Amino acid sequence: MAQGRVFVDRGIGDRSRGSPDAANLTVSRRLAAIFAADVAGYSRLMGADEEGTLERLKAHRRELIDPKIAEHRGRIVKTTGDGLLVEFASVVDAVRCAAEIQRAMVDRNAEIPEDKRIDFRIGVNLGDIIVEGDDIYGDGVNIAARLEVLAEPGGVCISRTVRDHIGDRLPYAFEDIGEQQVKNIAQPVHAYAISAAAVASLPQVATLAQPTAAGRASTARFTVITVSLAAVIGIGIAAWWAWPKATPMAVPAPASVAANAPNLPVPDVKPAPRLSIVVLPFSNLSNDPDQEYFADGIIDDLTTDLSRISGSFVIARNTAFTYKGKPADAQQIGHDLGVRYVLEGSVRRTGDQVRVNVQLIDSETGAHLWADRFDTDRANLPEAQNEITARLARSLNVELVRDASRRIEQEKAVDPGARDLVMRGWAAWYQPRSQANIKEVQRAFEQALALDPRSVDARIGLAMALTSIFTNGWSSSVQQDQARAEQLLLEALERDPDLSKAHNAMAVVRRTQNRLAEGRIESEKAIALDPNDADAQNNLGRSLMLMGQPEAAIPHIEKALRLSPHDPNIGVYYWGLGVCHLVLGRVDEAIDVFRKARTANPRLWFPHFWLAAALGFKGDLDEARAALAESLRLNPRVDSVAHWRAQFPWLTNPPFWALLEKTWYVGLHRAGFPDD
Repeated sequence: MAQGRVFVDRGIGDRSRGSPDAANLTVSRRLAAIFAADVAGYSRLMGADEEGTLERLKAHRRELIDPKIAEHRGRIVKTTGDGLLVEFASVVDAVRCAAEIQRAMVDRNAEIPEDKRIDFRIGVNLGDIIVEGDDIYGDGVNIAARLEVLAEPGGVCISRTVRDHIGDRLPYAFEDIGEQQVKNIAQPVHAYAISAAAVASLPQVATLAQPTAAGRASTARFTVITVSLAAVIGIGIAAWWAWPKATPMAVPAPASVAANAPNLPVPDVKPAPRLSIVVLPFSNLSNDPDQEYFADGIIDDLTTDLSRISGSFVIARNTAFTYKGKPADAQQIGHDLGVRYVLEGSVRRTGDQVRVNVQLIDSETGAHLWADRFDTDRANLPEAQNEITARLARSLNVELVRDASRRIEQEKAVDPGARDLVMRGWAAWYQPRSQANIKEVQRAFEQALALDPRSVDARIGLAMALTSIFTNGWSSSVQQDQARAEQLLLEALERDPDLSKAHNAMAVVRRTQNRLAEGRIESEKAIALDPNDADAQNNLGRSLMLMGQPEAAIPHIEKALRLSPHDPNIGVYYWGLGVCHLVLGRVDEAIDVFRKARTANPRLWFPHFWLAAALGFKGDLDEARAALAESLRLNPRVDSVAHWRAQFPWLTNPPFWALLEKTWYVGLHRAGFPDD
């Protein structure tokens, strides 16, 4: 793409400085799927037959490429000789469009001599782009162009981000070609490719019929008739709109296909992806512009955060905002955009207080699945925006996975696929923790990994189940479970080093291996990759606590509680906070928090156990003995200090043990808990 690649490398400084039109353009950013294409060997083709090559290229554009782009809701940003740059709101649409164009080109080239064939190379990337007028640029665009260079003629090359987002929604076998160092991009680009041979094996796709000379003449006559008829219809429509009406007509949803799109065969309607959602612009009920900017900021950040959910399909912000200020029919929007969930909300100011209401809607039934409310002070809007976005992202992650799992159960599939089993595993993971529940999680991920040995999600989920088994004292072979969890996570991180959940789970493994500094680093990596990960914040606090720094640990555990105040496993967060207070000598605070942990999940033995220590240290011996008895009933194996130390050797790190001896040990001894 010698000519077609020039435009993607320009920055703002390369633009005309003297143009008044350029000065008036509005510059903004958005997340988009970028499709870049060029003709392989274009210079050779032009040198051999300039006029013939141009005529064939125009025919491919007219009869195949432009209609396909319109069919899949793309916007042609620019063309340069043999090059083409297209923006899509949906990454699935972009990849499907690329594959269908390449498959159709196989048939169009079938009877053309090899030396005259036009073969395209196509690259697709998902990234943040800079928008200036009708033009786009930035790294999101540049990477798409570099991926196009990596594609073989007739093939498609995509970034890892694209591969993660399409998941198993498309039937294309992309091969992992690893990290690629490309021009003008600082970091290597992890790429996946589908070869020309693999494209040729795909089913044929519907395209416009190629017109003959007689057909073109007939088309010209038909066009004249059509234009005349359209004029008559237009006059009729105008008269109809002008006529008074008793009831207003509902405003239709924005057209998803360009107005000049051809009349293509209607494809079979496919069910929306299980974790597909559009976040609609929030209504500003107070007519305060500050609240509008505040709400728009939440939408922007939330759209990006939800895209991190494995297997999710999130409609881009620029498409979602076409519904701003228009009546929202969740079922119609879901149908138009091909998503199962619609998130909508509102912002209202009363005095100095700002209230944000949100609700998650099932677009198939119109049912309201979940709702939440957030109150904040108007003077604290920037901080409040981040806090609300984080809580929303965390809550929606849990709720979307739960509901998707319910859908799978309702389908009653006799032979569920690996992806279904992964979804079931995560749904079970988000249930209140118990030994039976974790066994269910382990079983689902084991089955998923057996069906798909390449599954990264199954590896991470299984590793997390194993860590929960040995950290909760349910393992009969701690070292074996630790070793297996570690191996699963190393394999996952080898395939993708930017997986927040994998780093978070590895933090637990390292912590339980008494490699506390490494555990802290893994938690910090997880938080850097996903600041909304409440578990990672909690695990960072745990590492600091075991390093003998409970005061430094408390803010991280408290942040986990703020990020996920309705978490099904919030009792684990309360327990960690209670431990910090206890070893710092804040016994009343510790007792209060341990009671919250016990109430949140009475089936866990260790909140009872640590509550007994705190009550014993305070001198409330009757209640301490009752709590200790309940702990022993739930976990008879921890019946002495010696057995506790053998089961949890990572809790005996010298700096932490020195703190335990002054408080926890004293309290348990007073409650009658034996050393041996």
